[in-house]
Amino acid sequence: MWVSASHLSSLAALGQLACREPIVISQSGIVVDGYARWELARRQGRPKILCLEYDLTEEEALRWLIQSHRPSRGMNSYCRTLLALDLEPFLQQQARANQRAGGQHKNPSNLTEAQRLDVRSEVAAVAGVSTGNVTKVRQLRKTAHPKVEQIVRAGENSVHKGWQWSRLSPQEQIRELEDYQNRKGTSQTSRRLIQKHVARLSPTQLIPPSLGDLLKPLVPDRSARLDSIVVAEVDTSGSIAYFTKSALRTLKSIEESKCET
Repeated sequence: MWVSASHLSSLAALGQLACREPIVISQSGIVVDGYARWELARRQGRPKILCLEYDLTEEEALRWLIQSHRPSRGMNSYCRTLLALDLEPFLQQQARANQRAGGQHKNPSNLTEAQRLDVRSEVAAVAGVSTGNVTKVRQLRKTAHPKVEQIVRAGENSVHKGWQWSRLSPQEQIRELEDYQNRKGTSQTSRRLIQKHVARLSPTQLIPPSLGDLLKPLVPDRSARLDSIVVAEVDTSGSIAYFTKSALRTLKSIEESKCET
């Protein structure tokens, strides 16, 4: 299981209160509720932690574990689906039992296609995801590069994007991952620079230029709505223009009004 650093930090800030409530475990030692508290206690070197032990089968423990983390910052859809896939043997066994009870086949060792789909639907229902996501997680786990699987497990990228990358060669997967991380880093840097620039602006400063001001020499008949988009200069590499979602909506509305006329 994966516990985010922010979640652990928020628990650690509670001090002794973080481990006041007991965690829930099965007889076999599976932590079904309170995994983040258990992980915090382990990292802090605590010799013991309060526990409530329930007489649960492995199937029941897995179901409880998944249900108690829907939704949770500590367990995203990928992690929940991985755990739910561990229930497949139990669900297949149940399907075979139903098959024998119904007398449908003399040899119930193999499941029909309909039964396999039913098992997949049950896995999806337990994990709280779509059946398509179950298939993607299964394929991603088999063919994704370990680094790609790691960022999906950590919730830093979606199951769908990780699945798309997993269909590429290992070398291409790493290239896609590096490009994604570079774009993400550039975006975060740009946001920090913009925030610093805005923070430095004081009420006594002159009103910053608008997009309409910059385009005036190039587009004499520009729309007045361009004056609502403020322009701020940031000191970063590359020839890139960044727009907020609101600014893009304004530009789109200008373009749509031109098309109507």
